[in-house]
This record gives sequence, C-alpha cells and structure tokens, in this order.
Amino acid sequence: MRRKDREVTDFSEIIKIIDECEVLRLGLADGDYPYIVPVNFSYRVLGKEIEFYIHGALAGRKYELLQKNPLCSFEMDIPMGMDFLYEKKDVTMRYKCVMGKAEAEFLEGEEKQKALDEIIMARYEETKNFDYNKTAVKRTAVIRLKVTEVTAKANLRKN
Repeated sequence: MRRKDREVTDFSEIIKIIDECEVLRLGLADGDYPYIVPVNFSYRVLGKEIEFYIHGALAGRKYELLQKNPLCSFEMDIPMGMDFLYEKKDVTMRYKCVMGKAEAEFLEGEEKQKALDEIIMARYEETKNFDYNKTAVKRTAVIRLKVTEVTAKANLRKN
C-alpha cells in the first residue's frame, strides 16, 4: 500500500468499516477482462477470519464464473465527501474502504438454509424475522466467500 498513513490495520476497525458497507463489489476472472458485479452481502467473523455470504440465481454470468474459478477479489467502500484544504490549496476525497481476496464455496442443504436464515436474513432488523418464501431456496445459490487476504484504507478528516 503506497499511502501507509491511510492504512487501517486494526482488525476491529476493519470489521467496523465492513459493517457500515451496504454493497460488496465482486471481481471475477473472465478471460482477458475482469468482471465486476455489485452484490448485497452479509458476513460472519470467526476469530480473525472473515466470511462473506451472498446469494443469487443458480444461473447467469456471476454463477458461471464462480463455478469455473472460485478465486475472486472484492471491494467495498464508504464515500464521505470531498474536503477542501484551503491552507494547502488542495482537495481530497474522504472515504473508508476494504479490499481483498476470497475463495467462493457454494453451500447446499442444511448449511445453505442455515446461512440464509442465520446470516443473510439476520443482517438487517427488517429481515431478521421475515417469513420469506422457503420454496425459493431450491432456486437460489448461496455462496460463502472465505477471505484469504484483506486490506483497508481510510482518508478521514483530522480534527
């Protein structure tokens, strides 16, 4: 990381940034060009390990690419606005972000149902106890992204 002064290394601070994010951008291998797709996500922390959980159709580009190659990258961010540093005649964008690499695993059976109920649906207060259509589960892919590398950065206002 070039700007070490912006690097976030404290694991609990990285988790706080993840918790604030609504969208994870998934980077997948697709021939000569990477394929980047935004997804909603949930996550779980096990000690110092992070697992992201996403879901979607059992068909389509994201599904097919992950079936071919489960190695992926991810990025999530929180834009915090532009800041004018008049005394330095400079301008900077304030943000927090998390990036990394992960390995995708398609969940099945009881593990898939448990991930939907206890991790994905449990992330938001509005969906925690929502009685969703359970028959849709058989048509839904649930994917665990086991994080293998994570970095974070923040450019915050100095008080």
